[in-house]
Amino acid sequence: MKTDPQFTYGVFIGRFQPPHQTHIGVMLEALENIQKLIIVIGSAKNARNIKNPFTAEERQQLIQTALESAGVDKSRIAFTFVRDYFYNEAMWLATVQNGVHSITKGSDHIALLGHIKDNSSYYLKSFPQWDYLPTKIVSSLNATDVRNALWTGQPITDFVNPSTAKFLIDFKKTPEFQELVLEYQYVQEYKKLWSTAPYPPVFVTTDAVVMKSGFVLVIKRGDHPGKGKYAIPGGFLNQKESLIEGCLRELLEETGLKLESDKHLKNTAVFDYPDRSLRGRTITHAYHFDLGIGSLPTIKGGDDAADAFWMPLSDALSKPELFFEDHHAIIEHFVLRQ
Repeated sequence: MKTDPQFTYGVFIGRFQPPHQTHIGVMLEALENIQKLIIVIGSAKNARNIKNPFTAEERQQLIQTALESAGVDKSRIAFTFVRDYFYNEAMWLATVQNGVHSITKGSDHIALLGHIKDNSSYYLKSFPQWDYLPTKIVSSLNATDVRNALWTGQPITDFVNPSTAKFLIDFKKTPEFQELVLEYQYVQEYKKLWSTAPYPPVFVTTDAVVMKSGFVLVIKRGDHPGKGKYAIPGGFLNQKESLIEGCLRELLEETGLKLESDKHLKNTAVFDYPDRSLRGRTITHAYHFDLGIGSLPTIKGGDDAADAFWMPLSDALSKPELFFEDHHAIIEHFVLRQ
């Protein structure tokens, strides 16, 4: 005799890059104890990279297909997306809460699903208004293993649902996949250069957020990692220059724009999210320059920038999926503090 579900709603949060067999197993287990499963897909609206290769919409479709093929009625599944807020945890929490509330309509009969394994599971303690429902399925399989197999040409069929395997096989035929393989190879070679260092290196970079008349100065990256993505001008600090000198040098090299810091510098901030760069631990010092109003200075992409242009702030803020690493978050930080 089938017992009644323990909870009306269950919330399962993850990036699912891509969804693998353990993800699907946890979801199927959860559906034995809840009426409706709410799947929160994280890292939405990110630019494709080797850590986040698939869009939120692609991941939703993969999960939905896998669950329906296992006999789950689609009415028992709901999805909500949340983008990364590297420097604003409150906004991330609020977005998750709002997404869940839009589905539950105020119900308090909600369970948060998961397994506390390490620091990456911190979020399971971030929603005290929901009950915690630990999963019984524990597996060493993780999405990093699946992605590494994908980039290196190893078999993936044992890791994922058949429909997901077919999607990944088809994805390998796309130009996006070829670029991601090149990015993966670049990052691996880059890390090898520092593999014999006595301690893991910490890199220092500078970035310039230049605004004028409702526009922000943006470059298009010409090389990996992030080839073709939009970014703010910046780069690694040289050994014998100050932070501001490095910022102004990179700005001039990549855009042709020469600024005097004492005339236009409005604010500074440090951005140090530990995983902000695929190349390794990289801390950037960003400088916000406000050029006021008036006509936009002529700029031209140079050095490792394939192009440089003025982007309307409305476009920059609304399209995080176009930007390299956390550069959208950096622009957003200074806009909100105008």
